[in-house]
Amino acid sequence: MTTATATTPATMPSTAAEPRLTSLSHGGGCGCKIAPGVLSGILRGTAALPVPEALLVGIETSDDAAVYQLNEHQAIVATTDFFMPIVDDPEDFGQIAATNAISDVYAMGATPIFALALVGMPINVLSVATIGRILEGGSKACRAAGIPIAGGHTIDSVEAIYGLVALGIVDPAHVKKNAAAQPGDVLVFGKPLGVGIYSAALKKEKLSAEGYRQMVATTTQLNTPGPRLARLAGVHAMTDVTGFGLGGHALEMSRGAGRGIRLDWARVPMLTDAVALAEAGFITGASGRNWASYGSEISFAREISAVDQALLSDPQTSGGLLVACAPEAVAGVLAIFAEEGFAAATVIGEVGDGAPGLTIA
Repeated sequence: MTTATATTPATMPSTAAEPRLTSLSHGGGCGCKIAPGVLSGILRGTAALPVPEALLVGIETSDDAAVYQLNEHQAIVATTDFFMPIVDDPEDFGQIAATNAISDVYAMGATPIFALALVGMPINVLSVATIGRILEGGSKACRAAGIPIAGGHTIDSVEAIYGLVALGIVDPAHVKKNAAAQPGDVLVFGKPLGVGIYSAALKKEKLSAEGYRQMVATTTQLNTPGPRLARLAGVHAMTDVTGFGLGGHALEMSRGAGRGIRLDWARVPMLTDAVALAEAGFITGASGRNWASYGSEISFAREISAVDQALLSDPQTSGGLLVACAPEAVAGVLAIFAEEGFAAATVIGEVGDGAPGLTIA
């Protein structure tokens, strides 16, 4: 792992003098993402660049990772993800960030094979011990995924930043894009919503110990069902719900398929205190930016409150898999989720045959 800068031990802070990790970041976790509308403007035109035939998945459908075919039965899946602290515990931060990055490999239906670490740290603010615990948290996630951290890069940064380049392998026949949902497909979602709400409460020191336990449990749960789901007949599309919220990632699936999607809001799983905390005003700025980017593409077949709107656009860090499958495959999809320890996985909607867009029922 290369290092851009160094410091002498005399300039390093002691752990007792260190600030809270979340106080060093202007936005934590996937709430740091650039809003969808702004991002589309930045990327506009780049999809027109020539690409090799072997590049099976690029940026054209806003998918979770790039996929490059090596031979008839093997393709490499490559992704990167990094962000500022969403929690104050260094090891939890590292584990959450690494889990989030690896999730994009699983979301394509691939099996992770190795990772590279991306590390930016304010070395005059955080101690060597604290930085080491962040990296240990990342290593913990990679050990759980059965992969090594094979290298990486470090810099001295104003804000603490950690993440991974994650690589995986998949049979090209089993690649699951976010854009292949079919009319009549059922949508299954694997994790409860509310991580952004919880993170906003945590930053203001209003999240309970049980709430913190729930938050860490869901954000460090690897989306291991991905490869098994990808090989299941009837599964057509997958994505993981992260910084753009359930609304944003469901819309990406809708646009890619060229079909409308209907969500049954009452069936969407939520973290225990997500609604109450949102009602108390613990809503991230990223939620508002998300809604400003895509709210006009969402229609409502039922009355929706400001809290519902905030939860629909709530940025998820290391969020759940959203799976589009044929009705006859639903039982198999739910069984795989259950066998992999995803107790909250449930049916939340369906793909229609109308124009792209999202309807909340």
